[in-house]
Amino acid sequence: MRNKKFNLIITTICMIFLFTIVGFAEETDPSVINAAKFGIWTLIPPLVAIGLAFITKNVVISLLLGIISGSFIIQLSGQNVFMAIINAFLDVVSRAQSSLADPWNAGIILQVLAIGGVINLVAKMGGAKAIAEALANKAKSRRGTQLITWLLGLFVFFDDYANSLIVGPIMRPVSDKMNISREKLAFIIDATAAPVAGIAIISTWIGLEVGLINDALTSIGVKADAFGVFLNTIPFRFYNILILAFIVFSAITAKEFGPMRQAEIRARKGEISNRDENSQEMEEDELAPKEGVKLSIWNAIIPIGTLVIGALISFYYSGYTAIMSGEDQALISLMSNSPISFDAIIQAFSASDASVALFQSALLASFVGIVMAVAKKIFTVSEAIDVWVDGMKTLVITGVILILAWSLSSVIKELGTAKFLIKLLSGSLPPFLLPSLIFILGSIISFATGTSYGTMGILMPLAIPLAYSINPDMSYVVVSTSAVLTGAIFGDHCSPISDTTILSSMGAGCKHIDHVNTQMPYSIFVGAIAILCGYIPAGFGIPVYIVLPFAMAVVYVGLQLIGKKVA
Repeated sequence: MRNKKFNLIITTICMIFLFTIVGFAEETDPSVINAAKFGIWTLIPPLVAIGLAFITKNVVISLLLGIISGSFIIQLSGQNVFMAIINAFLDVVSRAQSSLADPWNAGIILQVLAIGGVINLVAKMGGAKAIAEALANKAKSRRGTQLITWLLGLFVFFDDYANSLIVGPIMRPVSDKMNISREKLAFIIDATAAPVAGIAIISTWIGLEVGLINDALTSIGVKADAFGVFLNTIPFRFYNILILAFIVFSAITAKEFGPMRQAEIRARKGEISNRDENSQEMEEDELAPKEGVKLSIWNAIIPIGTLVIGALISFYYSGYTAIMSGEDQALISLMSNSPISFDAIIQAFSASDASVALFQSALLASFVGIVMAVAKKIFTVSEAIDVWVDGMKTLVITGVILILAWSLSSVIKELGTAKFLIKLLSGSLPPFLLPSLIFILGSIISFATGTSYGTMGILMPLAIPLAYSINPDMSYVVVSTSAVLTGAIFGDHCSPISDTTILSSMGAGCKHIDHVNTQMPYSIFVGAIAILCGYIPAGFGIPVYIVLPFAMAVVYVGLQLIGKKVA
């Protein structure tokens, strides 16, 4: 009896100690403290960055001032204004260094630069022009060109960054020839990047998505296959599916609306992008093949094919080595006994380091491109390397923007912007509205922070337990889970500080703010239908085989009513 009492006392003390530690950790979390401390002021950095991006048309300045404003708010506490400004400047430098020092971010920067080198090699070897001419023969019309771009976007399903950087440069000469605006090209690229990678069962996204689902289910004691839940969410990814359908409907009907229609009207007159003539000519000269080179589609197919196939192999190898060096005996057994089974491939992709895998494949493609150029006597070794380096230079500005976007994200995270928004917008509501609220909340957070990954990480641990507490039926939990994943992509798709939005602009050769201005009405149009005709009916329990076709029909009818043909 005394032993039982003693054990009870010890257990109680341990429990109190544990909860004290947990409570202390939560209280000392800077984002939690700052969200409560600064309140609505936590919205200042994203609002400054987004607002100035629209006003100044300069993304670098807008992002920089957004970072400074957030750092100033953090540093102002307990200091005079002058010292806060100095410390804010020093903090910006520190955040930029930290962003670049992060292995993931460094890998992304390196693969962006390396892919830029590959694209320039392909262009100078005449491969890009040969592909453009071959596709132009297939794409006899503007409709065909847009559909081919859409198909290429589906083909590069494994990563949204790779999609933006591969599809854009290949299709840019074709779309220019067909007088399709750079804004429309950027939209098609962007709409087939994250929306496709997010629902692909083999991609760089799946590890994060399945991992978050598994953690959230485990936290509420539900034993379910996280990958199975992920598969079940795919039909409910209404925005992803509807935006892909919208591209097809727009291409087939030749109907546009809003700023995109104005851009298309301008393009029909020969002004494909909203730039002055000198900058257009310079860009065309930079992408022109070397004089006298014999055009061959293999000068593009082999390096780009190496990039794509190399990326898939690198994803598998990266995940395989990570699993085999880990402690999960079930996964180790799977990889040992059935290394090329479907389940093994899925698990390998889930465990892969995408930034490293893409950089490896980009370097391999660069090596192949240089060897081809030298073997075909198009360039000497030194000339080929110079061409590769010149291609990297064209994407240095992309690297700068990405570093600033990541730095802004770190400021927003420390300020607790997302936590403030969740507290502000969440509350009691009817069960059928929860998926829609989750979608809207995810959209707002993703738009304000410019990161779909971060938004998923913030909302998933909250959404699944909340949905399960309201309705423990797994079909309801699946709908709410899909709302997290899709809302994050929708907000990211609209955000001018999103890295995929930035890369899509660069890949299409379009002014970034023009891409944002023309894409946003389309995204909002599809997003609204995703809520009204997708998540609300699904929240009532209406089967997805009824909801999804109906939503697609509404997208088509809505485009017919709002859109106008571009002659």
